[in-house]
Amino acid sequence: MASIQLRGVEKSFGAANIIKGIDLDIADGEFVALVGPSGCGKSTLLRIISGLENATRGDILLDGKVVNDDSPRDRNVAMVFQSYALYPHMTVAQNMAFNLKLSGKDKQEIARRVEEAARMLDLVDLLERRPGQLSGGQRQRVAMGRAIVRNPSVFLFDEPLSNLDAKLRVQMRGEIKLLHHRVKTTAVYVTHDQIEAMTLADRIVVLNRGTIEQVGSPLELYNRPANLFVAGFIGSPSMNFIEARLKDTGSGQKAELSDGTEIALPARPLASKTGKVTLGVRPESIVVERESGTLAGTLKVAEPTGPQTHLVVEAAGSDLLAIVKADFAARDGDRLRLSFPPEALHIFDSERGTAL
Repeated sequence: MASIQLRGVEKSFGAANIIKGIDLDIADGEFVALVGPSGCGKSTLLRIISGLENATRGDILLDGKVVNDDSPRDRNVAMVFQSYALYPHMTVAQNMAFNLKLSGKDKQEIARRVEEAARMLDLVDLLERRPGQLSGGQRQRVAMGRAIVRNPSVFLFDEPLSNLDAKLRVQMRGEIKLLHHRVKTTAVYVTHDQIEAMTLADRIVVLNRGTIEQVGSPLELYNRPANLFVAGFIGSPSMNFIEARLKDTGSGQKAELSDGTEIALPARPLASKTGKVTLGVRPESIVVERESGTLAGTLKVAEPTGPQTHLVVEAAGSDLLAIVKADFAARDGDRLRLSFPPEALHIFDSERGTAL
């Protein structure tokens, strides 16, 4: 296992600055997910850690040692790719053993490691098959097995589940989490799927346009997003946003919406007494009723999902998504009333986008 430190890491391709001064500490044995939209630099950052890309500026340290000039092999990291990267003419056992053969390990040691990894990943009965005879989930387990047999200090995962269907993704998430609990090796996991990140990671790093927006545990990012970008990215379905204006009523602060509705705010004092703000509320926190409620709205769409129904309600100039129980009877065009518990509201500065 190894700790990872990034110090002022930058990466440019020609005039395009892709990574813009990243500082990050990853503890020994920690599972950290890098998330963000396409093009934010997460895969590039992973390749810099692995040694497949060189940083334009800054330092990469493994266990306190600067490894900027070390090859991927010398860094003792193992990477699991989105495309599996298996040799189609080799059996599962041969694929898993290939890197060990290149490094000159003796046959008995190779056989021992392959058998151990195969038992761990439930691949024992598949060792003589070729990749073309395997399902997507089985191929991904082989790719992980090939990484495990090397006993690396760091596992690097580059969107390993994106080629799998929804059911397999859920299954493989559980297998990756179980694997990490067993081997306790430092892991960095790149994904665009924030649900994967929240279920797998000890901490999440949210990237946007080559910079870090926020670092924290899944619950920290979910409950206390630092800005509008993180609030909108973390959580599925994503947070609702409503433009409002702060009012100091004497008995406490309230937010006035575009239709004149006043919303009670959390009891904590805000730095700004008046001015434009953006209110954030998660779909599961909205209370939907027919008669009582703070905000009047019109149902645009009802989307049954099984145990729940998603309602898109037009209110105060915004389309708000609310989650209700499946037995909530409503039809398009119905008039509904919405309420927001004050403690469930997130308040952001409309101009800077930062949390207040």
